Amino acid sequence: DALPPPLPKKQLQRAESLPEPGSSHLCYGDPEPQAGSILYSIPAPPLPHGPGAPPRDRPPWAPKKPLTKSQSLGEPLARSSPQKAPPPSLKELTFGTADGELGQLLESPAGVCGVVLGCQEASLARLSAHMQEELVGPEERQQLLEAELAGKRWAALGVLEPQPCCQSGDAWYFRVGFTFEHRQLQFAAKVPKPCCSSLGVQSSLGTHCSIQRLLGRFTDRLPRELVLPGIPGKQSQGPSREEPACPTPQPVLQVLLCAEVPQQTLADFVKGSHALHRTSPGHYERLGCLLLLQLCMGLEHLRGQNVAQGDLCPENLLLVQCPCPPQGLQGQKEPLGLSLPRLLISSFFKVQERQRPHSSSQEQDWSQGLAAPSPPAAAELNVGRLIYQILHVDISLENILGFRSKRLPEIPSLSIYSAGLKRLATLLLHRDPQERVSIEQARGILQVLLWGPRQELFARSTKSLELLRSWLEVKRALLLLRFAENSAGARDSPGLEEWLCCQYFQGVTEHTLYQVTQVLY
Repeated sequence: DALPPPLPKKQLQRAESLPEPGSSHLCYGDPEPQAGSILYSIPAPPLPHGPGAPPRDRPPWAPKKPLTKSQSLGEPLARSSPQKAPPPSLKELTFGTADGELGQLLESPAGVCGVVLGCQEASLARLSAHMQEELVGPEERQQLLEAELAGKRWAALGVLEPQPCCQSGDAWYFRVGFTFEHRQLQFAAKVPKPCCSSLGVQSSLGTHCSIQRLLGRFTDRLPRELVLPGIPGKQSQGPSREEPACPTPQPVLQVLLCAEVPQQTLADFVKGSHALHRTSPGHYERLGCLLLLQLCMGLEHLRGQNVAQGDLCPENLLLVQCPCPPQGLQGQKEPLGLSLPRLLISSFFKVQERQRPHSSSQEQDWSQGLAAPSPPAAAELNVGRLIYQILHVDISLENILGFRSKRLPEIPSLSIYSAGLKRLATLLLHRDPQERVSIEQARGILQVLLWGPRQELFARSTKSLELLRSWLEVKRALLLLRFAENSAGARDSPGLEEWLCCQYFQGVTEHTLYQVTQVLY
C-alpha cells in the first residue's frame, strides 16, 4: 500500500545543547520529538517546490544529518572558508561603499591616512576629467559631428558674419552655423593664408584643451559675401555697389572647420591690455601666468606626438572666450580682460620637416634660435620672449641680440608674480643650452607661481621632502573642500582656472616641488 504523506516536522534554528547518545535522528512517522532527543537540523533555504517538499537528493524517509556540535544562542554560524574577496580600489570608493569593504581597507598597512589620501587623489582625477569634458565637450559627440560634417561645403553652412571674427598670422576665421541634433551650433571656418596650411599635421593631434580641434575640411569656392582683408581682388564689392558685368570668380580655397570660435589673438589681447596692466597689475600678471601655463601644456602635448608649433608668436596664438556663453549669447563679445580665456595653438609642423640648424657656438645657437620661426629646440627661447611681450616690455629681436646673458631688459616689479616671471624669462633665454630650463620645467615654475608653495613656507622650516609632502596633502584637502563649499553655495560651475589647478595638484609630487622650488627660489 502507498505510504501516507509525511507530516511536517518542527524545526529549531539552532540546537542549544549537544545531542544525547542514541538520539541522533528522528524517524519517519514520529509526530512529536521524544524526550531526550532535542536535536533538529538547521533548516535549509526553501526550494521552489514549497516549504514542505523534501530535497531532490534524498527521499522523504531519509534521516536528517545531525549537527556535529551545538551553538550558543546569539553565536554566529560557523564560518566556512570561502576565498576572501579583495578590497575595493580607492578609485571605486564612494560615500555609499559598504562598511564591510571599508573595513578591509582600514585593515591594510596604509591605514586611515593612506585611504583618505588615495581617495583625495582619485576624487581630483574625476573632477579634472569632468571639468575637461565641460571645456572641450564629450569625445563621442565630436566624433558624431565630424561624421555629419563629412562631405559638407559652404552650401551646407550658414555664414553668420561676412567679416572674419579673427585674423591670425596664418589664417582668417569666419563664424558659421550648422544644425546638429536639432540644435544650432557655431564653429569657425578657417581659411589658411597662402603657404600657411598645416592640415596634414593638424588632422592627427588628438584632443587637448590648448590645441585647436579640427572637425572637418573641404575645398570650395569662397562665397561671394565673404571678405578676405588685405587680399586685393578677393573681397566682395558690398551690396550697395554695382556688380561688374563680368565679376571676377571667387578663388577656390581649402577650408578647415574648427570647433572653437576664436575671439582674438594673444597679440590683440596684449595690445589692448595696457590700461588693465597699469590699474590691476596683480590680476593682469596672474592672467599672463595662466595663459603661459596653457601654452606650455599644449607644447608638451605636441612634443609627445613629434609635432612642433609652426610660428610661436602672439599673432598665431588664439584666445577663445571661456566658459562658453549660453547659445543665445554666443555672438556677443565680452571683454577678455575680466575672465581667463582659453589659449589655442593653431599652426603646426612635423619635427623632421624643419630641423634646427647646427651651430658651433653658444652665441650662434642662441641668436639662430631666436631668429628661426620656431625650431623644436627653440620653443623655450620663444616662450621667454612671450613673457616680455605679455608684460609690455620691449624685447624685439634686434634689441635682445645686443644684450649679454645677464643684461636682459628689466621687468618692473608690479605684483607678486613679477619677480617669478622675470626669473623664468631669464632661465628660458639663457645663452647656454645646458642652463636653459625646458618647457616641462617652465610649466612647473608657472604652477608654483600660481598655487605655491611660496617662499614664506620655508621661512620657519627648512625645506625638505617631508615638509613639501605635508603641504601637498593639506592643499589637496583644502582644494576639495573649496569645491564642495562652492557647490553647496550654488555658485558658478568650475571653469578653466579650476581645471588647471586640479591638473596641478592631481599630478605633482613632493620630489617635483623640491626641484622646481630649488630652481625658482
